[in-house]
Amino acid sequence: MIRLIRALVDSAALRHNLGTIRAYAPRARFMAVVKANAYGHGLVSTALALADADSFAVARLEEGLALRAAGVRAPIVLLEGVFSAEQLAEAANHGFELVVHDPLQLKLLEAHRGAERFVLWIKIDTGMNRLGFRPEGFPDALARARSLTVPALEVRLMTHLARADEREVAMTREQVAAFEQAIGATGLGGADRLATSIGNSAGILGWPNAHGDWVRPGLALYGVSPFSGESAAKHGLRPVMTLETTVLTVRDVKRGETVGYAGAWRAERDSSIAILAAGYGDGLPRHLNNGTPVLIGGARYPLVGRVSMDMIAVDVTGLAKVFTGNKAIVWGPNLPVEEIAVHAGTIPYELLCGVSQRVPVELA
Repeated sequence: MIRLIRALVDSAALRHNLGTIRAYAPRARFMAVVKANAYGHGLVSTALALADADSFAVARLEEGLALRAAGVRAPIVLLEGVFSAEQLAEAANHGFELVVHDPLQLKLLEAHRGAERFVLWIKIDTGMNRLGFRPEGFPDALARARSLTVPALEVRLMTHLARADEREVAMTREQVAAFEQAIGATGLGGADRLATSIGNSAGILGWPNAHGDWVRPGLALYGVSPFSGESAAKHGLRPVMTLETTVLTVRDVKRGETVGYAGAWRAERDSSIAILAAGYGDGLPRHLNNGTPVLIGGARYPLVGRVSMDMIAVDVTGLAKVFTGNKAIVWGPNLPVEEIAVHAGTIPYELLCGVSQRVPVELA
């Protein structure tokens, strides 16, 4: 089948990035974050391509079930945990590891009468103020987890960094110190020390003391820099996704005529305008600005006019000839998604996760 638009996922680049990140944290184990459809790269296919990961992290139960249904047998961590007895039973049935960040989840575990033993990740909130027990509430949460009727198979500890992508900000050091202080206050150490997980992508690449025993790379795994103004290549990473589309037609537009809805762009000369099969129905932000680059035949051309549901317009005047059927790159190895994110006034995470379900994902 001829596809007008598709997301090509480079499995070799995925595995390369896995190895690169391991080199940044050689003493840590690797929890590959594949939530949100693997940041738009395809949940199941990405996990299967990353068979060497030590475990996988998803946000919700449904994502874990999809991986198990596809035959993924590696440990799977539910980052948001479970919120009902039914979800807990399902998680137990599939051997999921659970993040525990709320007293309700402890109550569910205390009421559970199954014979299963869980790996529990107790989350300590060190400043993100999203999920987790505050440091003063952590000792009680830990005590309850360790006194379950059916003891946990293992209790581990984690926190999440709020500003690791800002190297000049002290908050990451403060969060790591708060995490260690909270653990130290319980007297855990030596033979009683529990495994920890701290480092997200920015933590792994930018803060050697913010790794823990398990690292949790997400964005970097997909070949995107978590640091503003820094390329992925600087960190040895390779872009994984190429969003490829097709030229539907090339139109002659006379000087003074407008293109697209609301006449948002007006030709200052007689122009050749290529219409491409990509729009906000595919996940492109409607507010991409004029001048956003698109690659056709390896050359850059500027987007003109508003992004519509199914199409964008690109000014190809006076450059190499562009024809109907030519392939075009919205982002990929030679046009980083980080650059497109700047034009969109957003972050690469949003662009990747926003690729819509009608765009087929193909593993290369």
